[in-house]
Amino acid sequence: MAENDSNPPPPAASPPQEPPVPPSLSSEKDAKVDDVVEEKVKAEEVLVGEEKDKEKEEVKGGEEAVVVEEEEKEKEKEKEEEKEKEKEEEVTVGETESESLKEESNRVSDSERKGIEELKKVLKEELEKKEEGEVSIWGVPLFKDQRTDVILLKFLRARDLRVKDALLMIHNTLRWRKEFGIDALLEEDLGEELEKVVFMHGHGREGHPVCYNVYGEFQNKELYHKAFSTEENRTKFLRWRIQLLERSIRNLDFSPGGINTIFQVNDLKNSPGPAKRELRLATKQALQLLQDNYPEFVAKQVRFCFQFLPCFLRFYFTTSNTPSCRFSSMSLGGILHSIP
Repeated sequence: MAENDSNPPPPAASPPQEPPVPPSLSSEKDAKVDDVVEEKVKAEEVLVGEEKDKEKEEVKGGEEAVVVEEEEKEKEKEKEEEKEKEKEEEVTVGETESESLKEESNRVSDSERKGIEELKKVLKEELEKKEEGEVSIWGVPLFKDQRTDVILLKFLRARDLRVKDALLMIHNTLRWRKEFGIDALLEEDLGEELEKVVFMHGHGREGHPVCYNVYGEFQNKELYHKAFSTEENRTKFLRWRIQLLERSIRNLDFSPGGINTIFQVNDLKNSPGPAKRELRLATKQALQLLQDNYPEFVAKQVRFCFQFLPCFLRFYFTTSNTPSCRFSSMSLGGILHSIP
């Protein structure tokens, strides 16, 4: 009995152990788990990226809509301002004619006065060196009176007050007038065929002469042929146009504060247009000559295109001088430059 008590109890049974997983199977399982996680991450990134792109597109679309809306508002605002401006001009055109025209032609700034004196000095010195004698432009003898200042100012303004450039322009104009034979041209008989195309008629309320150009007359094939069919005919037309201009300029007042500009009305109804090569060539040639030799003869630049004479033109032209019957079937291309 005592012998049995001294024997130690038997050890407790250990739990059954799972067989070890082979290393290759464990790594394959981990790799699969990693692939699944990576795919989920990529899918989430793609989803997030799409949402961000969508948000950007929405923001961009909203910004573009705002820009378009602002542009439309700006255009509407500009239209309203233009309408208001047109109304103001229509109402006040008669009241402001005097001030606006004097600003364009007769108001002389300090820098312009300085340029006139400098140009007058160098021009006089050069003409004396050449022993030119008395020199006249547009019927006005230079250096005789204050009309010289008005003429020199036209050349200065045409060259942005650059005295050297204005001096060169005057020399070129004097040379061209000799070559073209301006003095003899004034007495030359060039016929009456073109008098219904370009003509002077009436005056504005302040005395500005008005020149009308009725280009629709060139729909007459016979008249068009006589004016432009040959180089000789185009030269004759150009001389006739210069003659009309020179005669008109001789009636201007070049004294300080005087009327030394011309209104021009261009009627474009039934005009042959730029498709007529001969007319285009003659117009280009005339325009170049007039730009080079007749600077700053703009009375006022107003553009409008109505079928009938606008009522506000009554502010410009006196009733007795306005050829209203001529406008009853004419459209106005505009009061543009005094030289077409």
